[in-house]
Amino acid sequence: QVTLVESGGGLVQAGGSLRLSCEASRRSSESDYVGWFRQGPGREREFVASIRWDGRDSRYSDSVKDRFTISKDSSKITVYLHGNSLKPEDSAVYYCAVRNRYCPSHECATSTLNFRYWGPGTQVTVSS
Repeated sequence: QVTLVESGGGLVQAGGSLRLSCEASRRSSESDYVGWFRQGPGREREFVASIRWDGRDSRYSDSVKDRFTISKDSSKITVYLHGNSLKPEDSAVYYCAVRNRYCPSHECATSTLNFRYWGPGTQVTVSS
């Protein structure tokens, strides 16, 4: 069992930046992945970014690449999501999650179905 807690959400102006944190109760296998997802009002939960605990692999959705960066602090068992040039459409509840299932494809690696542990989420609102 892994417990995750997100923090860092809030109100941000368009064009601004944010840093979200995901603190895990323990680090699972080095080959496990920590991902960030988001869900806006009336929308499905969508993949944002993920990183492997050993830092060897990271990926981003097309909607955030070049604006968001995922990173980890192994000493604190924490994963961060840094966002720049925020847009109103980035407004959502942001969740972190852990995937311990091997995924050979991008579709598999970014599906909510393959992430086992989830945090409660943190709200990000970007004002125009």
